[in-house]
Amino acid sequence: MKPAAPSDINLSESGGVRYLHFGSEWVQGAMRIDAPLELHLEYIRRMMAWLLFMAPESVKGRHAMQLGLGAGAITRFCHGMLGMRCTAVELDARVADVCRMWFKLPAEGSRLRVVMGDAAQEIQRQEWQGAVDALAVDLYDGQATAPVVDTPAFYADCRRMLTDDGIMAVNLFGRSENFEHSVAHIGAAFGERAVWLFKPTREGNTVVLAQRTPSRPGRALLLERARQIEACWHLPASRWTAILKPLQR
Repeated sequence: MKPAAPSDINLSESGGVRYLHFGSEWVQGAMRIDAPLELHLEYIRRMMAWLLFMAPESVKGRHAMQLGLGAGAITRFCHGMLGMRCTAVELDARVADVCRMWFKLPAEGSRLRVVMGDAAQEIQRQEWQGAVDALAVDLYDGQATAPVVDTPAFYADCRRMLTDDGIMAVNLFGRSENFEHSVAHIGAAFGERAVWLFKPTREGNTVVLAQRTPSRPGRALLLERARQIEACWHLPASRWTAILKPLQR
């Protein structure tokens, strides 16, 4: 099923933060106006927890892909802070235009490409197979009740895009009745041993990670990586190590 484009796009501002809405009160993205590279929303910060599974010195120059551009926070961060090559896939050209005009999305160039199209179809293209190191999936419509694409086949396509040590991060609503189905679909595509889950944020968002190649880094390594992430990029990575758990122990 092809996801519907947002019927309306609105902006709001409060406390120095600009918010993106798709025709409802639900926040679809945010940016601190005086610090556009800062990740303002808690669930967006958790979407970066794939960094725990890669050596920090290996991140620069890798390829990050974001499905569902929103306010572009992940792409801005990966491009501007991590020095990665970035691809964003967005269905609605208006979202991309708003992101450029109001959310400081960098100009396209050798390290940034915005692809207009249906994410579920785009990720099947041959050029992406085995080519993505960090995949962020955040595909919601204006009602934000459930992901607009959420099938085992879709997640299998996501897995095929990843490099051997690549990782997918997905935003789900942990308090939704659809949550367990979504996790089961991800587990079916990646294998349950490859799946890691956060606890829900206060807003109910639950970030799920899935590795192309399952691994079980020891706690000492995770804590060391967390310290490096905090020192390099000022993300709350030590907190992640306490609330990120494998689906299958």
